[in-house]
Amino acid sequence: MTHTPEPGDAVGLDAHLVVARGDFRLDLTLTAAPGDVVALLGPNGAGKTTALRALAGLVPLSGGHLRLDGAVLDRTPPERRPVGVVFQDYLLFPHLSALDNVAFGPRCHGASKAEARARAAGWLKRLGLAEHAGAKPRRLSGGQAQRVAVARALATGPRLLLLDEPLAALDARTRLEVRAQLRRHLAEFEAVAVLVTHDPLDAMVLADRLVVIERGEIVQEGAPADIARRPRTDYIAQLVGLNLYRGRAEGQTVRLDTGQSVAVTELLSGDAFVAFPPNAVTLHRDRPTGVSARNLWRCEVAGLESHADQIRAQLTGELPLLADLTTVAAAELDLRPGAPVWATLKASQTHAYPA
Repeated sequence: MTHTPEPGDAVGLDAHLVVARGDFRLDLTLTAAPGDVVALLGPNGAGKTTALRALAGLVPLSGGHLRLDGAVLDRTPPERRPVGVVFQDYLLFPHLSALDNVAFGPRCHGASKAEARARAAGWLKRLGLAEHAGAKPRRLSGGQAQRVAVARALATGPRLLLLDEPLAALDARTRLEVRAQLRRHLAEFEAVAVLVTHDPLDAMVLADRLVVIERGEIVQEGAPADIARRPRTDYIAQLVGLNLYRGRAEGQTVRLDTGQSVAVTELLSGDAFVAFPPNAVTLHRDRPTGVSARNLWRCEVAGLESHADQIRAQLTGELPLLADLTTVAAAELDLRPGAPVWATLKASQTHAYPA
């Protein structure tokens, strides 16, 4: 059943999702205005999929509330909610054509067969799939199947679109193309969209706002650029590729909980985070001369791995950290697990902010 908000209605999503299942408890407050795309991020077991299933009505709430455009949906059956879902594996009906897969939703909502097929044809054309209307799912590529699944979810005119890892099943090349297409369609979507993904690039490209969940609770939320610049947990720092430490700031020095200190350029006082990218770290086999003792640490190579077109070194020692360097530099330093190195870091390449 499609719910069209009346003038004066509260519009958008207003949810407080409380779900208790055994030892796990989800407690998540989520609000969004029409046109917003919100991405839920978090490690495995954080509660992202539980939140999505609760929004869809597939998991009952233990507490809280769920309102969409002013309508209370807490006890509304899934099939009667104005919600469209794109599942990770798309779940297209194998015996139906692309056209009839998309028409299925409108038919379930009371549209005549002719009306449903006309609406489905319009959506397939809009997503560039008009020539594949008669194809069964097995004849579609991964990217085409994904777009059919999106068309099916949108054909009922949902006020909330839920996307569960929508690009996970695609190969890298197709993913790049489909991500750009999906971003364009989400930008045109006039209701709320909530996306669950493990891929930070998907989240950064597709979402207006990120909500990071760990152990069933929000640990950070905000615009993608803000979260990438100021991570507040190790998970987020790893997600955006930064070294992150917590300590206590005194002027332009942050004394870390590990006992080390990092010189920074910001003037701060009190609990603080300090972050810097791995490519800001310079490695030396011998202690460099003429370098201030500030931001100089003796370390040992714990591991090496390819990272894009560089080598990422995992270091232990006075300050555990990640360092990126070119393949040539790694060879010149003769880096290998167990090798001793000195790590240096310019204060100007750090970023400190209140905890």
